[in-house]
This record gives sequence, structure tokens and C-alpha cells, in this order.
Amino acid sequence: MTRIMSGIFASVAVAAGVYGFATLQNQSNLPSNPLIGAAYAQEAEVDTSTIVEMVQGAEDAPVTLIEYASYTCPHCANFHAGPYKQLKEEYIDTGKVRFIYREVYFDRYGLWASMIARCGGPEKFFGISDLIYQGQSEWARAGGPSEIVDELRKIGRLAGLEEAQLEACLQDGAKAQTLVSWYQENSTEHGIESTPSFILNGKKVSNQSYADFKALIDAELDG
Repeated sequence: MTRIMSGIFASVAVAAGVYGFATLQNQSNLPSNPLIGAAYAQEAEVDTSTIVEMVQGAEDAPVTLIEYASYTCPHCANFHAGPYKQLKEEYIDTGKVRFIYREVYFDRYGLWASMIARCGGPEKFFGISDLIYQGQSEWARAGGPSEIVDELRKIGRLAGLEEAQLEACLQDGAKAQTLVSWYQENSTEHGIESTPSFILNGKKVSNQSYADFKALIDAELDG
């Protein structure tokens, strides 16, 4: 998905999104929050060390592949329905590739989906992510914000998350702020401007077919 990321997205995403969950439940307008300006001033520092990297594969694998993806990106959903499953079977599960998934937030809906995916911890993250991508065409087009978040709650419940657990995750404004800062740090470090994008052993590569990914990974393994 070739969508250029805006430098002001962080403040917009949180101000219009997560802090509005209580209001969303009442289906009224999304509020602004007086804390947002301070939290997202350019000089502000947010400790992102609390964000857990979501990783699959052996820690000592010879190849590391980082995916930058948005839950609202159709190309990302296609990747996870196809090439990712082949990569997992042939390279991740066999200890050849360490796979790191990092979320990109183009919009508040992607941020909400991320908070649902992370709600069950690392053990459930990839399973919930699969459900989110599989149902992307339904939940992302469910209607307004309240309908979309209700559909994401359904995915969380389908994954075995309790209602109270889901609400605690969705209402965690500090976590939302930290996630967006973490995303900004990562995207700046690797120059991420579209999704899905990949970093293969430190080198940026574009989205491509499984055959092309396989050739690139094999070259790294043989190198």
C-alpha cells in the first residue's frame, strides 16, 4: 500500500481515536484530549522500551526479516494470506529466519487493531493478527468508528479474550501513545513510507512474490 505517512499522524490518531473509546460506546462525537499536545510535542520523549517486539523463529537464526505492516492495508492482508505462510513453513519454523512484525499506523483503525492484537500478549499475537487480516474486508468497512471497534472486539472474543481484558486494552491511552512513538522511531530508522515494507538482514526490500523473497533469503543464507 503506497500511502505516505504524515508527520502529524501521531497526535491525530490518538486524539481522535483511543481517547474516544468511552465516547464511542455512547456513539457520540470523538473528543479531543488535553494531554495529547504535551505528549506529542516534538521535544517530548516517550519511553518505548516497554513495547514488546513480536517475533517468530529462532533467536539465533542466520537471517532476520522485519515486516512493517498496517492492519488496514490490503496488500499486507494479501502478503499474510500467501507469501508469509510459505515463509513461515519453509524458513521461520525451520530456524533459518527470525521474523519480526512491526505495526504501522496510517489511521486510528490500524492502531485499534494493533491494541486488540497485542491484548493477548506474544502468545496470541500472531493468531489474532491472522484473524484481523482474514476479516479485514469486513471489520474495516463495518461503518463508523463505533461499528469498527465493535467488530474488532468480536475478533478479540473469537481469539479467547475476555470482555474486561479487551476493554482494558482498548482504554489504555498511555499504551497507545507509546505504540505510536515506537512506530515513529522504527519508521524513521528504516525509512518506511509504505506497507508492507521489509528489512532483510538490515537491507530494505519491497513487497514481492514468494519466489523473489525465497531467492533473497537463500542468497543471505549462502552468503
